[in-house]
Amino acid sequence: MKSNEVMDLLKWTGAIMKGHFKLTSGRHSDTYIEKFRLLENPIALDKICLEMSNEFKSQNINLVVGAAIGGILLSGGVGKHINCKHIFSERINGEMQFRRGFTVEKNANVLIVEDIVTTGGSIIELINLLSNLNVNIKGIVCLVDRSNKKLDFGFPFNSLLKLDVKSWDKSNIPDWLDKIEITKPGSTGK
Repeated sequence: MKSNEVMDLLKWTGAIMKGHFKLTSGRHSDTYIEKFRLLENPIALDKICLEMSNEFKSQNINLVVGAAIGGILLSGGVGKHINCKHIFSERINGEMQFRRGFTVEKNANVLIVEDIVTTGGSIIELINLLSNLNVNIKGIVCLVDRSNKKLDFGFPFNSLLKLDVKSWDKSNIPDWLDKIEITKPGSTGK
């Protein structure tokens, strides 16, 4: 799947929004990707998960890990296409954790999946969580990389779409954007 096809799916599902948004990272942007418009559509979700899994099918992945909430659907879909177990982490009191009785086998070959990457903070939290569990992180794949920079997590990193969308720290919001009422869409408890 080419990046323009991913963008077409995002547009088709109504996931691209314009306005003034405060992102989970704390940064501000005039563009927001409401991933749940895509994730709620089973056809779009399956296409995305198949594409996310393709590069990793030959790497003996036996565990797909995502972060709640978007990562739950993505890890399940990617796990289905790779034919392996999937689990998700949750942020409790600001700390990423595995709960709900999830277990991670020693030496598991792990693929991390993420929805939208702005700063990469959630991926770093997952890497830190997994690093204490004696696993082999084989790679990281995300739906959209909107970081506008080369990210290096120490593991292979792929995105289905790199989106050049500006974001600003709260101290540097442009005047034109500051005049628009802030919307704070979904949040993961950061």
